Amino acid sequence: MILAVDRTPYSAEWLARWRDGLTSALTSLLPAFAQTYGYEPGTNEVRAANDEDLRALRALRGRAAGPALCEALLTFYESISVVTLPDVGNGHFIHPAHDVLHDLAESGAVFLSEARNPHGTVFASNGGGLLYAIDSHGAVHRSDSASWHSDFSKIADDMPHFLEQLRSHVASFAKPNSSPPAPEADLEQAR
Repeated sequence: MILAVDRTPYSAEWLARWRDGLTSALTSLLPAFAQTYGYEPGTNEVRAANDEDLRALRALRGRAAGPALCEALLTFYESISVVTLPDVGNGHFIHPAHDVLHDLAESGAVFLSEARNPHGTVFASNGGGLLYAIDSHGAVHRSDSASWHSDFSKIADDMPHFLEQLRSHVASFAKPNSSPPAPEADLEQAR
């Protein structure tokens, strides 16, 4: 069992609380977005998994014997289909399971030099093209450039830590009384 940042188990319940916290931050950001940034926001959402997503998850689980998948990513997709945040910083996207499965079939795993098992699964990206991959032990790594052949650096010890970084980034971006972060602001690199 993986313990989340708040010391509760990383589970569907933890993910529901995380989704609610992120959605709450978005709710405070979006009403004043056009006035602050000069254009209307796109669709910013955390969408719960539906039947089609769960079918893709079953196919992804079929690949779980491979070196590039970990239980933390599969647990995520049991609850959440996709995270789309085009208007937060440079944009942040956690891809749906069917896209992850397609990318694994087309491109294979990425090389993660800092991981014990150096094969990782790309599951997210930002609006600048940087990629986020998870290793078989659950650590999250970010590419140094917009390429699958880029070097990747570890930014979170586990999926809950990565998700908390994302939630914190959205909350900072949404603070109404502070100056907005630069659009190119990205998740901080933390170890």
